[in-house]
Amino acid sequence: MARGPAVTAAAEPSGLYRTVALIRGFEQRAVELVRDGVIRGGIHPCTGQEAVAAGTCAALRPDDVITSTHRGHGHVLAKGADPARMMAELAGRSTGLNQGRGGSMHAADFAAGVLGADAIVGAAVPIAAGAAWAMRQAGADRVALAYFGDGAVSQGVVLESFNLAALWRVPVVLVCENNGFATSMRPADTMAGTVVGRAAAFGIPAAVVDGMDPQAVLDATTGAVERARSGGGPTLLECVTYRFDAHHTWEHTARPRYRTDEEVAAGTARDPLEIQGARIPAATRATIDAETAELLDEAVRFALAGPHPDPATALDHLYATGLRPRAGAL
Repeated sequence: MARGPAVTAAAEPSGLYRTVALIRGFEQRAVELVRDGVIRGGIHPCTGQEAVAAGTCAALRPDDVITSTHRGHGHVLAKGADPARMMAELAGRSTGLNQGRGGSMHAADFAAGVLGADAIVGAAVPIAAGAAWAMRQAGADRVALAYFGDGAVSQGVVLESFNLAALWRVPVVLVCENNGFATSMRPADTMAGTVVGRAAAFGIPAAVVDGMDPQAVLDATTGAVERARSGGGPTLLECVTYRFDAHHTWEHTARPRYRTDEEVAAGTARDPLEIQGARIPAATRATIDAETAELLDEAVRFALAGPHPDPATALDHLYATGLRPRAGAL
């Protein structure tokens, strides 16, 4: 099956820039809503890591699927979810992607091929491997792509999934977003060996990719997706990136010191927004910026206008039997 028009457009230089700009702007507005108390509990911003989401999803077809992490806003948006409904989901409104029940760390949009974000470290990998196996069993040429961080590569379920994915040659692309920190711990302090070395142990082809460059990510992912779709099995991509903002917005007030100002300055020197923006005409960039700002302004208005879920529906979608709470319990 040929790649759809929407994917082709997303893979163009201006399309990659549009996706990066959308994610950057979305995260900036989401952080503002956290500070305003609209989004309760905070978020895990992916500011600085936009190239990974933009490049990987641009290589996928609309019918391919992804699984994501606690830092998944960018993945969900890049795969095609509605920014307005995503913002409403973060704000806990019934107009959100999951009626306000998923929030920041558990957003899903099956229509866009987003099987869900997951707050459990490494949990995206077995879900994607299972989905890929099911698609192959059904005779489809679809692909699943799993995101996980450097802090997940020593999780047993991740390594078990590598083993089965390689053994059964399932069409899954494994994307490690290595931003240099598992919360506040550096990989060198917690991980023996390397990320790509773990893939090699299972006979899975792997590559280290410049995760700050959307085009580099797209090129690497395109090859991995083609291999998976043609029956070649899994590929692992270690996208080396950098998180510009906090691990969690809690840091904005607590201000833990696990990286120096000099380190942050060095890490943020290469900005995906600027890298991709330099590849398109200035006028095109200005138009995309204006359109993105308008889109996100409307997303915020939509989110704020939505109602909060009725507490009486708290158990809806939880039990197959449709069990309801007793009157007055909620």
